[in-house]
Amino acid sequence: MNYDADAIIIGAGLAGLVAATELTDAGKKVIILDQEPEQTLGGQAWRSFGGLFFVDSPEQRRLRIRDSHELALQDWMGSARFDREEDHWPRRWAEAYVDFAAGEKRSWLHAQGMRWFPVVGWAERGGSLATGHGNSVPRFHITWGTGLGVVEPFVRRAREAEESGLLAFRFRHRVTALATSAGALDTVDGEILQPSDVQRSEPSSRSVIGSFSLKAQAIIVCSGGIGGNHDLVRKNWPARLGKPKHLICGVPDHVDGLMLGVAQKAGAHLINEDRMWHYVEGVNNWNPIWTKHAIRILPGPSSLWFDALGNRMPAPCLPGFDTLSTLDHVMKSGFDYSWFVLNQTIVKKEFTLSGSEQNPDFTSKSWRQVLKRALGGVPAPVQAFLDNGEDFIVEKDFSELVRRMNALTGDNLIHAEKLKAQIIARDREIDNPYTKDAQITAIRGARNYIGDRLVRVVPPHKILDPRHGPLIAVRLNILTRKSLGGIETDLSARVLKADGEPLPGIYAAGEAAGFGGGGMHGYNSLEGTFLGGCIFSGRTAGRAAAKAV
Repeated sequence: MNYDADAIIIGAGLAGLVAATELTDAGKKVIILDQEPEQTLGGQAWRSFGGLFFVDSPEQRRLRIRDSHELALQDWMGSARFDREEDHWPRRWAEAYVDFAAGEKRSWLHAQGMRWFPVVGWAERGGSLATGHGNSVPRFHITWGTGLGVVEPFVRRAREAEESGLLAFRFRHRVTALATSAGALDTVDGEILQPSDVQRSEPSSRSVIGSFSLKAQAIIVCSGGIGGNHDLVRKNWPARLGKPKHLICGVPDHVDGLMLGVAQKAGAHLINEDRMWHYVEGVNNWNPIWTKHAIRILPGPSSLWFDALGNRMPAPCLPGFDTLSTLDHVMKSGFDYSWFVLNQTIVKKEFTLSGSEQNPDFTSKSWRQVLKRALGGVPAPVQAFLDNGEDFIVEKDFSELVRRMNALTGDNLIHAEKLKAQIIARDREIDNPYTKDAQITAIRGARNYIGDRLVRVVPPHKILDPRHGPLIAVRLNILTRKSLGGIETDLSARVLKADGEPLPGIYAAGEAAGFGGGGMHGYNSLEGTFLGGCIFSGRTAGRAAAKAV
């Protein structure tokens, strides 16, 4: 039979690039298809902050962080909470991924040129018991160059393979069907879309100008998740979390999930579709690129968090501690938004925004700019949101702050006296070095870690102290981001059917496969695991396909 390539990869994001370069390193011929124009090469990873989950890394050891495979696996399993029959392969992938993160992951990436910021971040701190959700220690390693630094080695390898004739990119090729011949899926059919010169992540035309049909011995689905398709998000939204009326979008329009339906129609088994990872610290981008473009605040632990009714959120619903518990609490308030109340001192040090473009110091690899951020002053991207963001309110006067909060939502739910009384009660707890206030205890605990003390967490102080003003309120929205479920795969990334048997000829990786197995995160993410999941599952799929063809 005549094949157009040894393997066809659907999706030119991080997982697809990793899979492709593993195949071409093995001397295989590869075609990468993507519905978007060439300027989107690298997908969502390009716009990411570049955080990677490592276990017992040199960076951790230099900061006297004692991490281990056993501790990381304890944290992962306590967060995942696997509780379904279909969690067999997700659990196996979780175990394999922790092995990778504690083993060769860093050295393999380092050999390709990646480097990391020396201060390790502490994301998803948990806030309950040792066996529950969260990272027991800091594990969030920021790649030098952010998402661009993560993507670059694989783009470089892919371009080298392209120059050698082993790899061909076909952009504006949207897959609409997978077909079988000779007992295996080997045919990819689809539509050729009109050329587009939009900038990266802008919505591109869906006008069809032609069709295509290609054959290969192996097909690898790396098409991403559903976060940009709010119809699919709402369809799969778990009943246990209510039904949000208003969602904003943390990923571009092209993250539409349509390829998952194509794979399912061809026989792939989709599992854990109700497990998703959406953030509760979303703000509307004042300078949007895609539809409902949202940015996530990556908060330090000091901002006070209130629900829409002005009730302070209880532990573990603290900034940066437990995303899913906080989402659950917000939805049970009867509203789908909440509030941070903080001051200028906190925003200077504790507000970071997600994304490569929101962190030009790390993205440009400028030590001078990074040191300037660490030494004080509001980072320029944060200041731009303070000045222009529709969700941000800055006021010296507390009553005026509350008036504007109510005016912004139109709900008039915040009562100044009630809100102020809660903040004053919290501020009284600052007077002693010990307290019953869980958040203040958490702040003091965080500052025991030198990385937080140096660059991330301000000393405990009274929110209403005018020396730390002005006051700031931020309306927080639900931001759609990641699919934690997806195509079920075995440990070789082979796509499985509903009966558990492999579907011949097809593999899946990245978010389309729930980052491995159809949901290796379970219900929760420990952060820094999405890019790493794309890398690990993409590498697994590429190597397995290379052996098979």
